[in-house]
Amino acid sequence: MLCISVNDLLCWKKKQLAKGGDIQTLALLLESIGGISNSDLNLLSINHKENLYLKKNLEHLELIWEDHLFNSSPMQYLCGITFWRDLKLEVTDKVLIPRPETELIVDIVFNIFRKKSEKLFFAELGTGSGAISIALALAYPFSEGVATDIDQDALAIATKNFINSSKQSNLQFYCGNWWSPFESFKGKLDLAISNPPYIPRDTYEKLPKEVKNYEPKIALLGGEDGLKHIREIIEKAPLFLKENGWLILENHFDQGEKVKQLLIKNKFTSIEIVKDLSGIGRFTIGRYK
Repeated sequence: MLCISVNDLLCWKKKQLAKGGDIQTLALLLESIGGISNSDLNLLSINHKENLYLKKNLEHLELIWEDHLFNSSPMQYLCGITFWRDLKLEVTDKVLIPRPETELIVDIVFNIFRKKSEKLFFAELGTGSGAISIALALAYPFSEGVATDIDQDALAIATKNFINSSKQSNLQFYCGNWWSPFESFKGKLDLAISNPPYIPRDTYEKLPKEVKNYEPKIALLGGEDGLKHIREIIEKAPLFLKENGWLILENHFDQGEKVKQLLIKNKFTSIEIVKDLSGIGRFTIGRYK
């Protein structure tokens, strides 16, 4: 541990932010690598003469900050962690960094299944870091969940995140493409969720460097029109959902109406396009029959 005055750290923070970036990202660096949380620093900043202890020196933290600023490296990958809802998750470049807007998927589930004592059987297709499934497994402790990913490295991260987040055993992980690992679960699911790759090819080519150059292409690109994987998920969902089972999908900002039509075509009802906090139709949900 390295002893430093609060005043020195606050001056260092000001200097780093003058180079660019935002305060939330710098706070992630300080907490995950430096070992000092933003709330702790705010408490200590009342008295600038107080001392605090860092896990790494400021020179080391500055190198990481400059890598983020000048190479567009995502801070979550540089730190190896991200915070999502109330979870602290390990992330590497093998998984997509879970976005704040995706947190609303969990709230959509809460609106449908209001009793946390319910015994749901839910599935997540393309779990990545495991964020959505872990949040649901914790929120519905009497439920059972299954989650898939096509990438073994991603599954290893998701499994580790679940172990680190919970002492429960109500979530299992399977390797495979979309529905393929779930053959034994046909007609048994109360709920299926997916945040699949949905970026159209033309849009993918124009993504910011911090996304296109670092995050896994397989987790972003959804074919020419962005709907390749969404189509497959919707078309096969009726085989696996119970009667009145729900399907919740995240989609691109302009895909809601197209996803809605795909759900109608496959005999879903109670279809709704749910807006995110920016007013964008980010999610499309439906009930099977």
